[in-house]
Amino acid sequence: MNKVYSTWELIEILSAERQACLKGERLKLDVKVSGNPIIDQFIPTEGLQKFTAYQDFKYSIHQYQREHQVSGIVWKDLTINAQTLHYPEVHGQLIALDTDLQILKGAKKSMLTYWEQVTANMDLYLSMSNGREHEKIHNLDVERIAQRTEWVSFLKWENGSFLELILQMGWGRPEEAAYKRGRPHSGSEFIHAVKPGNYPIG
Repeated sequence: MNKVYSTWELIEILSAERQACLKGERLKLDVKVSGNPIIDQFIPTEGLQKFTAYQDFKYSIHQYQREHQVSGIVWKDLTINAQTLHYPEVHGQLIALDTDLQILKGAKKSMLTYWEQVTANMDLYLSMSNGREHEKIHNLDVERIAQRTEWVSFLKWENGSFLELILQMGWGRPEEAAYKRGRPHSGSEFIHAVKPGNYPIG
């Protein structure tokens, strides 16, 4: 019986392949920048060849995940103000299986409760215009967004006395949700919490 790679083994394999692609050890040679042979001969294609080689490899790993039902979830710990939460998140280089989506949906309530507790004395901002602008909002706004989303995730920026906690509230497939191309089936809203008087940087 063939060995089935674990989630962490797939992450390590992807990391090694990414490094190989960045070093130029893997190239997709048939990649054309414009499709016009006259123009393409004057445009360096190595960067695009590296990127495409890695994207093709990552796609094959995603196919492997589906075929062998290898979860894309990793478990993380987040500590804010001495309060720690152990929560699931889909790794940024993997996809979520349908069973992973159920785990994410099941964790949503406890993750939102944690968010409310640790951001109680912070200012909240909604990310607008692909993160270029931020609009100040209130807890009631977060609750309204939560009603129409399926799962949540966190990102923390901390530097000295500055703290920013970002709540991604998403629907659909996490691997498509951060980008507009997944809409309307997948998408997300980003809420930023910062100490009073500060402004989001993430």
